[in-house]
Amino acid sequence: MGTISTRRRRDGSQGYTAQIRLKRDGKVVHSESETFDTRALAKAWMARREAELQAQRSRGQPAGKRVTLGDLVAWYETRERPEEPWGRSKKADLKRLKAGALKDRMVDTITRGDFIAYIDGRRNAGAGPATAGNDLIWLRGVLKAAAAVLEIPVPLQELDLAAEYLRRERTIAKPNNRERRLKPEEEAILLPYLDDRRGPTPMGDIYRFALLSARREGEITRLLWTDLDRAHGTALLRDVKHPRKKIGNHKIFRLLQEAWNIIDRQPRKIVLGPNGEKSLDPRIFPFNEKSVSAAFTRAVAVLGIEDLDFHDARHEATSRLFERGYSIQEVAQFTLHESWATLKRYTHLQPKDVPERARPPSKQNATEPPATD
Repeated sequence: MGTISTRRRRDGSQGYTAQIRLKRDGKVVHSESETFDTRALAKAWMARREAELQAQRSRGQPAGKRVTLGDLVAWYETRERPEEPWGRSKKADLKRLKAGALKDRMVDTITRGDFIAYIDGRRNAGAGPATAGNDLIWLRGVLKAAAAVLEIPVPLQELDLAAEYLRRERTIAKPNNRERRLKPEEEAILLPYLDDRRGPTPMGDIYRFALLSARREGEITRLLWTDLDRAHGTALLRDVKHPRKKIGNHKIFRLLQEAWNIIDRQPRKIVLGPNGEKSLDPRIFPFNEKSVSAAFTRAVAVLGIEDLDFHDARHEATSRLFERGYSIQEVAQFTLHESWATLKRYTHLQPKDVPERARPPSKQNATEPPATD
């Protein structure tokens, strides 16, 4: 099924090309080749590939079913479901992987050294440990899907060994918890600046609402008037961010009175239908979330405020709720955090800040020694 031929390279050295061809009804249905420095290496590769091809045939798979990593990522992108769309970061990361340094490599030939070299290249290009680590997370998802659906050999073990080494060397790491607080002096210049900006987007109100509600920009811009429950001081948030379920993951959250005041001063926007008919926009803040984020980024840049993004308002709002005296259970009703352990990092509580409280009357003398005559 395979042959080995000798060829002279441009530098004068000798190479050995192992070639495998599969024929069906007299036609070549699959062909692949690799060149090695020695005949022994070429022979070993050919024996391994022939065994893999035979195994594929025994499983009823089309023999010679191989794919490059770039093509495999492109296939994986077609697996996205309309009812469960991926986030922007995942889509961007997959797009980069599809065009990355390993895109033309046959998946079954990628080794742990290749994965390590790829991550080293990402770090040298400026990617941080968490960003580079995300690449391996998405790669693992692609390979696992291909193994399950396409039933092709994938280097999952090689990837895991590379990831273990890279974590040990601290080349990749989990993202650090961001704890950027908005400073009073920053707020004193930022809010007036946002209020003074002319344009259709009321950035001052939107940012104030974020500081009171702990809502992300995408959540703010899709809040609906019909989802408000004034009688109970709550609102419905549709499609809440979740690692596994987003579409249909609706949650009710509590709103402070100051947030209601901001809602009440928002004008209703008129929109035109496909036939020119007029109607009221159902959204409270009918603006594009990307435009909101971009406007905020421009504002902090003009004011010289460093390392502050719109999402930091969620951290700031959560911290302020704790500073008002709300408990973890109560704060979760505002922020919709599912894990109370996650909320602990927002408390910023120090031992010196814990006041001494009086014991309940029934236990007032429980630890005192009994009186003696």
